[in-house]
Amino acid sequence: MTPCHDQGEWDRLVNDAGGHPLQLWGWGELKSRYEWSAQRLLVHDGDRLVGSAQVLLRKLPVPFRSLAYVPRGPQAGQEDRARVCAALADHLKAVDKPIALTIEPDWAQPFSPLDKGVSDEQLAADLAAPPTGWLADLRSQGFVRSDNTGLIPRTLVVDVTRDEDAIMQELSSSTRQNVRKSFRAKDVRFGEVTTDADLQQVLEINKETGRRAEFAVHSDDYHRGIRDLMGPASQLIAAWEGDEVVAFVWLVVSGRTAFELYGGVSSRGMKLRLNYGLKFHAMTHVKAQGVERYDFNGLLGDGISDFKRQFAKHEDLLIGTWDKPLSPLYPAFAKALPVVRHTLKRYVPKLKSAARDPKGTAQAAVAAIRAATTSRSEP
Repeated sequence: MTPCHDQGEWDRLVNDAGGHPLQLWGWGELKSRYEWSAQRLLVHDGDRLVGSAQVLLRKLPVPFRSLAYVPRGPQAGQEDRARVCAALADHLKAVDKPIALTIEPDWAQPFSPLDKGVSDEQLAADLAAPPTGWLADLRSQGFVRSDNTGLIPRTLVVDVTRDEDAIMQELSSSTRQNVRKSFRAKDVRFGEVTTDADLQQVLEINKETGRRAEFAVHSDDYHRGIRDLMGPASQLIAAWEGDEVVAFVWLVVSGRTAFELYGGVSSRGMKLRLNYGLKFHAMTHVKAQGVERYDFNGLLGDGISDFKRQFAKHEDLLIGTWDKPLSPLYPAFAKALPVVRHTLKRYVPKLKSAARDPKGTAQAAVAAIRAATTSRSEP
């Protein structure tokens, strides 16, 4: 196990391995502004590099020390996945002593892709089956599936290596009509945001969309940090009517994968249905760069997810969240996390954005952990 301290080398290794954009150096730098620290670790078998991971660590008060988290990583070939994860856990336990290692890899379930609109009951039955192959090997290394999910494993990943006509045919007929109509709209253009004035319009639409759909948004400084720290990997695509931004989709892009961080549309953009054309334009935009996969980032039971589902005839399921407990205190911490999220959502709406952060805020976690620990000690 060796650390990597060079941004260019790290990003090259991530891209060569087909890694996810949340494993790029800039994402770790962004999270390091917000209570996390980032380590980039290389796993070798002799002289052969078998895996890598950008590990985010968040400090917790004594005796909990910290939590280690790998968003959409590590990078490893299928045959090496279990032992790479085990090596990371052993190293972190010896050096940083976190309460657990949480991984949310960009690895598909063996039975993915799914039929479009598959029921929750069928999905639960598929997940209840004992894991096999490399996933069974991961469990044999002491990793356990967790429901304390940060990044949603049920998603939609579109293969953009196909020609544009083939991608278009995956859309429902009404969606195709809306895409073509938006491309013919008067005084409308699609492209990448390059000016601060247009970025400010995007941020206002993001806030408006959050209010309308009742979800929290990060601060303006956080979003500007994505732009500044991710560099060319941050690609903010928008639709304009005249000089007015009316819809946007914010991508982070690695060599293989484009990942939607955020998207939004103004009332005017909704009336013109420009969010349809924008989504298709974003896919062709990254296709032109040689990207292979366009990840819509999460499917739930809401209207936004229904909109996403119109762009393909399937769904995808990643393996989700897996924890390797590294401390006897892990059960109390695992019990506390749902309490953290519920409390923040119900009683502290101004901190909802913190609840969307994969493992909640450190302060809230401490309070919840103490409550959970107390409840376990009572008769």
